[in-house]
Amino acid sequence: MNIVRAAWKRLPVVVRALLSGSAMAAAGTLPWAFLVGLNLKHGSAFPWAVLPTALYLWLYWRYARGNGWPRSTADARRSSCRANRVADDVWGLALLAGILGLAGLLLLQHVQSRLVTLPQQQDIDPSQYPLLTVVAWVTMSALVAGVTEETSFRGYMQGPIERRHGPVIAILLTGTLFGFAHATHAEFDLTLMPFYLGVATVYGTLAYLTNSIYPGMLLHAGGNVLAAIGLFAAGASEWQAAPEGQPLIWETGADAGFWLTVAIALIVTGAAVWAYALLARVAGDAPLETTSAGTLERRAPDGCD
Repeated sequence: MNIVRAAWKRLPVVVRALLSGSAMAAAGTLPWAFLVGLNLKHGSAFPWAVLPTALYLWLYWRYARGNGWPRSTADARRSSCRANRVADDVWGLALLAGILGLAGLLLLQHVQSRLVTLPQQQDIDPSQYPLLTVVAWVTMSALVAGVTEETSFRGYMQGPIERRHGPVIAILLTGTLFGFAHATHAEFDLTLMPFYLGVATVYGTLAYLTNSIYPGMLLHAGGNVLAAIGLFAAGASEWQAAPEGQPLIWETGADAGFWLTVAIALIVTGAAVWAYALLARVAGDAPLETTSAGTLERRAPDGCD
């Protein structure tokens, strides 16, 4: 065991962060993917996959925050999780910045959808299943994504890289892997990488400025619910903002609607940049605390839950 630990410590921080974050992401998302896949094929009239997944997600969350075996890694897991409390005066700004960031990203996606043809997301036909079953599946999918992806990507992966190489490199590396982690989705292609990098920037910057995954976790889960509702109701994914079949500007020229969308996207994105700058100023007033690893980090007074 000591040999393994020593070999692990000799690996570069980036490699360790990418490996541990990827392992946590797989451990968090694969069980739900397996169970809901079975649920779709067997007993789909009742969302039986939700209950065991809820139990597993609770155990996953406890382990990620430092509970359970082995105790020798408890402090490291607690620090990597980044489940730090957010000060009351920071919460509102964090949510505002995140919402504006996501809104700006979706508007920029609308612009991109007039420049290149984006793939259309494929999902279940909700009319084939009971409404309560679909609601339960959507809710659990959002919770799994919000908890496990923020824990793994913005906590275990981004945090160590951020401390060693700074937030820009950390968010870029994490966002790239976050994008390719969605390559298992049928609709994935490289035209969606700017979208995933944008999402990683929104959530990753929130994690960096607040030193907590909680704001991103809330926005991530809520955004997934709204995206599912939009997909089922309108038949279009969140990145496919332009109406299906609308021609690219290279074919018809840039019309007034395109330029109006560009203008609105720039205004909302500018507002998001302002909100993040204000968040950085307010969150920066939080006191510095010494972590178990002996480093100084800016945290809310109560520290990790």
